[in-house]
Amino acid sequence: MTWNVKGQYFESCNCEAACPCVFLSPPTEDDCTVLVGWHIDEGEFEGTTLDGLNVAMAVLSPGHMMEVKWHAALYFDDSASEAQMKALGAIFSGQAGGHPARLASHIGEVLGAGPASITFETEGKRTSMTIAGVAEVAIVGAPGQGDGEITVEGHPLAISPGFPAVVARSEKLTYNDHGMQWDLSEKNGFYAPFEYAS
Repeated sequence: MTWNVKGQYFESCNCEAACPCVFLSPPTEDDCTVLVGWHIDEGEFEGTTLDGLNVAMAVLSPGHMMEVKWHAALYFDDSASEAQMKALGAIFSGQAGGHPARLASHIGEVLGAGPASITFETEGKRTSMTIAGVAEVAIVGAPGQGDGEITVEGHPLAISPGFPAVVARSEKLTYNDHGMQWDLSEKNGFYAPFEYAS
């Protein structure tokens, strides 16, 4: 099975910035609630092109992320063809191996996986995503020294290994699906390029 995807990823959670979970420390709240988005700039799965498609994942970790199993829901771009939808499902569920399989090993319960209308926008230090009828999230890079970026590298719990994660804060994070309802702002965010392959 040959595949590769690369593009831009971001996440936002309910921890204070910067989220300690990426250093294998406990969350700043009792639970960690995370919304992750991926925009694929270039991708291919056994001959099926995945360029321009979006994927999202909502995660509830009821405690320390390395000590409990996560509850997760996956959303795949509803503009994808049937072949593309199958490819996205295989990759981002972890079935096709690679780094997504490592992430999936932490999931104890899949709450759902299916198509959704997902829009993903990046402009400067601001990244936003909407899952129609489900979620709205926007994060902005936190100002560092000289108004530069604050980055985290080499963190052991990483959505995008090999790339520095830029520390951000949320303008907003709302989510309502699978019995989970979040409404947050001024909490943690990260963004970075990503690249996964088999």
